[in-house]
Amino acid sequence: MTKTIDYFFSPNSPWAYLGHARLVAIAKRAGAHVNVKPADYARIFAASGGLPLAQRPKQRQAYRLMELKRWREFLGIPLNLAPKFSGVPTQTAARLIIAADMKELNALALAGFIGKAVWEEERDISDATTLQAIAAEHGRNAKLLWDTAQSDTTKAAYDAYTDEAIAAGVFGAPTYVYKDELFWGQDRLDFLERALAAP
Repeated sequence: MTKTIDYFFSPNSPWAYLGHARLVAIAKRAGAHVNVKPADYARIFAASGGLPLAQRPKQRQAYRLMELKRWREFLGIPLNLAPKFSGVPTQTAARLIIAADMKELNALALAGFIGKAVWEEERDISDATTLQAIAAEHGRNAKLLWDTAQSDTTKAAYDAYTDEAIAAGVFGAPTYVYKDELFWGQDRLDFLERALAAP
């Protein structure tokens, strides 16, 4: 039976972006399928007691920047520590990723391209034209994805993934769930890989 990882994240999470390539590689080595489930972290924070970045204490904000710099250097991944569009709404980007999944157009890869657009390329992923351009640049049918992303079915899936994340105890992004065990943060990917390798 195929191993499955439920992947809960926000399209603009720098931690999801930093963990993306390793998640793809780990899943490939384990022969695991990744269920791509972008979720509404405003609702998740409200349910779990979390705070949006701008509302966190200054000490936590400063330490976050230090950690991003450390991981950027350790992984050798380009990352702008303060990208212009990091705080834009993400619902539309999330629904585009869900649409890619519905149309079997490699939603996981598209999530990576969207993360790169925010953290490397200074692009606004709340903008319709930008999102369609990202899809087209990477060989997707941009109109098909855009139209699907606007559907009630896709919007319902986004809400359902958020409900599922809350029910599972998710409180941060990214969170990887395997066999009902949560692994929060890209710095827990080694533990996820060990769990996948266990008999």
